[in-house]
Amino acid sequence: MTTEPILSRNFDRPAARTLAGYRETGGYGAWARAQEMEPAAILEAVKASNLRGLGGAGFPTGMKWSFIPKGHAGPVYLVVNADEGEPGTFKDRYLLERDPHALIEGMLIAARAIRSALGFVYIRGEYVQPWRVFDAAVREAYDAGLLGRGLDVIVHRGAGAYICGEETGLISSLEGKKGWPKVKPPFPAIKGAFGQPTIVNNVETLCCVPHIVARGAAWFAGLGTKTQGGTRMYSVSGRVRRPGVYETSVSITLRQLIELAGGVAGTGRLKAVVPGGGSAPILTADEIDVTMDVDGLKAAGSMIGSAGVVVMDESVSIPEALLVLARFYAHESCGQCTPCRESTGWIYRMVHRIVDGHGRKEDLDTILDVARRGAGTTICAFYDGAVGPYISYIEKFRAEFEALIPK
Repeated sequence: MTTEPILSRNFDRPAARTLAGYRETGGYGAWARAQEMEPAAILEAVKASNLRGLGGAGFPTGMKWSFIPKGHAGPVYLVVNADEGEPGTFKDRYLLERDPHALIEGMLIAARAIRSALGFVYIRGEYVQPWRVFDAAVREAYDAGLLGRGLDVIVHRGAGAYICGEETGLISSLEGKKGWPKVKPPFPAIKGAFGQPTIVNNVETLCCVPHIVARGAAWFAGLGTKTQGGTRMYSVSGRVRRPGVYETSVSITLRQLIELAGGVAGTGRLKAVVPGGGSAPILTADEIDVTMDVDGLKAAGSMIGSAGVVVMDESVSIPEALLVLARFYAHESCGQCTPCRESTGWIYRMVHRIVDGHGRKEDLDTILDVARRGAGTTICAFYDGAVGPYISYIEKFRAEFEALIPK
């Protein structure tokens, strides 16, 4: 399956990171058009495009924007979630480094639609080069009068906490507090940053917006499936011959995507695939004929999440793969909620014990029981995301775990 490069059209053009280079391919033309549109018309176009959030939850973008209270007299904030911390995910880094003005243009249009005069870009602390490139682009946009005349942008660097990728945890951090998620409702669109209505969107999501305005909602919707429009950037890593970021229609199947990345490397025999970042339940080699959109993977018992695809060949140890994730979740839990704080540590220690050859025969059932009991009991979706790998890795590859437990 081939798709016209849209989000990635400038990736091979080093000059595109500059304002002049971005304008060479029509950059900021959509912003000029958007300034002639009413905010409501922009919002309706985004709704009609079937653009869905591309950071994890997959919520319809136009619908989220419409939740800003009508007639609100105070400030409205636009927050960009560039805290790309999901294991196996690196596509937003490409956008920040190679096409930073695309995000600025998307922010300008989104800010007009929601009537915001101030935007924040929260960039993952470890993303030093993306921050440097994007910050330089922001300065260029100010010098050219694109920013500072209706929209101001503050670039804020995180400090390396995975939990700050959760929108309310991000807002807490942005406010200068500990990056703890907040109870919802109220949702950020009603009461977000500094107590004001706030829209939080992912980098890739906002980079789609100029194309919707420039080429029309119907065109964008037609690129995808019935319930999700456009293309998507997939981070493909692990045992593939050509790892990297691939942009294609969301109607592509997981099998086709692996083939696009050169096929399975290593032994050449596929064992399993993580289809949507570390939090996505794992799929076996027999489950890859599934469309890589929100609904397709949901129907398959997994999720598209951040579209981080990790391919595992027959040489990969599934227990060791789960150990890596379990260690990550135990380390990154913010500790606010008891089920998450305690269970992630318990499960990590039990998986570690199994991999070290000291497991007990009851450990696997204990892990499954603890995982299920904690699901849905916490403030944010962090623990629910961890539960997917805990359960799916053990249920689908139980024999591998049992082989490590002394008889």
